[in-house]
Amino acid sequence: MFKALVIDNDEQGYRTTLKELDESQLPDHDVTLEVIYSTLNYKDALAIHNQGPIVRQFPMVPGIDFVGRVIASRHAAWREDDTALLTGWGVGEKQWGGLAQKASVSGDWLVELPAALSPLQSMAIGTAGLTAMLCVLALEKQGVMPTQGPVLVTGASGGVGSFSVSLLARLGYQVIASSGRADDSDYLIKTLGAASVIDRAELQQPGKPLAKERWAAAIDSVGSHTLSNVLAGTQRDGVVAACGMAQGLDLPASVAPFILRGVTLTGVDSVMAPKPLRQQAWQRLAALVDSDQLERMTRVIPLSEAKSGAQALLDGKVRGRLIVDCR
Repeated sequence: MFKALVIDNDEQGYRTTLKELDESQLPDHDVTLEVIYSTLNYKDALAIHNQGPIVRQFPMVPGIDFVGRVIASRHAAWREDDTALLTGWGVGEKQWGGLAQKASVSGDWLVELPAALSPLQSMAIGTAGLTAMLCVLALEKQGVMPTQGPVLVTGASGGVGSFSVSLLARLGYQVIASSGRADDSDYLIKTLGAASVIDRAELQQPGKPLAKERWAAAIDSVGSHTLSNVLAGTQRDGVVAACGMAQGLDLPASVAPFILRGVTLTGVDSVMAPKPLRQQAWQRLAALVDSDQLERMTRVIPLSEAKSGAQALLDGKVRGRLIVDCR
């Protein structure tokens, strides 16, 4: 028997409860793991509290990332006692996820835990850190250099935003952090390394097709009017990496930034990113993250508090990362 957070949706309605399950109820995949840590991401919070069409089938164990110890394997790449981590691939949406004491997944979805990271550190990074690193890689692929000017990060107090600020700062970029939490300015500047902080209100209302050129590049996890204004304020030949939709899925933008300034909008998908790109990102993360800073960015809660933690995340009361100890 093992404990798992389970989402049901039937004649009794949509509900999320902590249950005792038998191993026979696990999906039939080729690797079974004892979960050590999972995390709470915005997508998990939406699913747990039925705030969006995240879950595709029921019952569902949420949790889009986890790290664990292999306890059974029919996959050639994985042996008992290996430590592996998983992000994306539809777990917590279409496949049972990591907010449980055990998980069964395809070995093809797993990535070896980098030697430089502990299991706790890997989940302190988790999907949020991986997404941020993929955004940084996307900017680098387009040739964005620290000498070209500041880089804007929206949603800077959140998981992806926090990591984006930290990673860019460690790589020598001048970071403008956009946040709706005035009391986070010291955290963003003194802890994460941002050069300056602006109020998200500057970006979240309908704006002009083109605005003053303020940043050479940007990482946006917000979408909607915010992304439109980010594009409008991007310098000539600048690059914007878009990876989220906290404000909305729509993009009420103009073609002006693209055809008058040559701005590039590149999408970043961490869910289905190919394994070689994931491995590259995790190795860069292992080399770049500051362990002390990582500890200050995170808080650990037990599995029994995952549901309330998800609500706090939706209410905007969580700064940085919430790690769930599933043991």
